[in-house]
Amino acid sequence: MVVAFLSPTSPTFGSEIVTFPSEDGLLVTAVVDAPYKNGMTSVIVLFHQAGSSRGEYTDIAPWLNTLGYNCMAVDQRSGNSSRGIDNETALRARQENRLTGYVEALPDIRAALVYARRHYGKAGVIAWGSSYSAALVLKIAGHDPALMDGVLAFSPGEYFGRAGKSATWIKDAVRNIKMPVFISSARSEVGQWSDIFAAIEPARKRKFIPETDGRHGSRALWERYPDSVAYRVAVKNFLERNFPTTRQHND
Repeated sequence: MVVAFLSPTSPTFGSEIVTFPSEDGLLVTAVVDAPYKNGMTSVIVLFHQAGSSRGEYTDIAPWLNTLGYNCMAVDQRSGNSSRGIDNETALRARQENRLTGYVEALPDIRAALVYARRHYGKAGVIAWGSSYSAALVLKIAGHDPALMDGVLAFSPGEYFGRAGKSATWIKDAVRNIKMPVFISSARSEVGQWSDIFAAIEPARKRKFIPETDGRHGSRALWERYPDSVAYRVAVKNFLERNFPTTRQHND
């Protein structure tokens, strides 16, 4: 989808559907909201939770745009739908009789980060995960840090025992993380990621625990929930501290 410039110096707002191959060849769908074309803006790559789709970010990505960031929301093969938007990658995976467990989404996440770096991330790539994908982006950050420059993880945990992984699969990986990391969740879920957070080097990590009950995954930032404001303030502070944009400098 193409939209016109609002003015010679204004960003271009609008969504574009893109596809690219996963590491194993499965075609991955993503929606790009990249209004800033000057090459000086970081791109935030948004990954959804279980049973979901890129639709999880329909009101989060536009908000991130207003902060000065480009966004790419990805359909991983482990998912279904969210907010009326079907997961096209998951549909293809099922049609091709591919496995669609959490771990099977790793090639999609890695490929999305590579694609984002190549096309939108000259100023930096920030990985944003929700639930199982929050854990996977933390794992990738520990094992292959060249794919991203920072992480936001909402409700991560050691979710991979059914896939034959150890009870500390994520915790063991994050010990190597050197980049900025932000972790949050519902208040009741803090115990699921406290050991993971503790294993990350202290210098560049931040956490946010809501005073309210909060919610699981990135849904905590949906506008329909009153306490989303507190989450958004915490996210904004983290991003502005670690990934300042030209837009912020000009405000």
